[in-house]
Amino acid sequence: MIFNPHEVPVVGIDDHLPAVPAERLQPQALRERFRRPPHWEPEVASERPTGTRAPAHASVLVPLVMREQLTVLLTRRTEHLRDHAGQISFPGGRAEPHDADATATALREAEEEVGLAATHVEVIGSLPIYSTVTAFLVTPVVALVQPGFEPRPDPSEVAEVFEVPLPFLMQPAHHRRHAFEFGGERREFFSMPFSSAASAAPYFIWGATAAMLRNLYRFLAA
Repeated sequence: MIFNPHEVPVVGIDDHLPAVPAERLQPQALRERFRRPPHWEPEVASERPTGTRAPAHASVLVPLVMREQLTVLLTRRTEHLRDHAGQISFPGGRAEPHDADATATALREAEEEVGLAATHVEVIGSLPIYSTVTAFLVTPVVALVQPGFEPRPDPSEVAEVFEVPLPFLMQPAHHRRHAFEFGGERREFFSMPFSSAASAAPYFIWGATAAMLRNLYRFLAA
């Protein structure tokens, strides 16, 4: 649908909204927030599908790595995949019949895609289901991750594994709104470009991944 999202005009930057306070971005504070969640509403719950494929359940792991400051582990998908090729994504994928629940799907997919074993993972909660443009009903499973694991990306699915500081992503001054016309309708999406000294070009976090991060922001800021 969008061949180059970088070229879609930016219609707004949310620098008027406050960043999530640093004390809320500590592991124990996050555990407590998910244990006793506030009243809140996700800002973005779904995208309008562009095809006729039947909806399918999926899960992603939102891995918060417990370094000096928390980071979010993300992947860049390989270019040959059928869905969301080349995009920045959380580890995750389609639910399988043998998965006990959404959490089991997220943990299995994280181990298969990036070699993140469940022994390093402490699941602390989940965010509301997000419906993607490709008709996946995605449950974001949020987890704290002990550092010390060695990423082993599956080359058939994952081109790169990298981390972004959580405080950067929880600061709306870094959230851009884009708008475009498709099929006579106005559509919008978020992006959160992130530059790293280890990468020649900025990571363009957008679409469903950016939307789920935006919902995490709303949850933590409520």
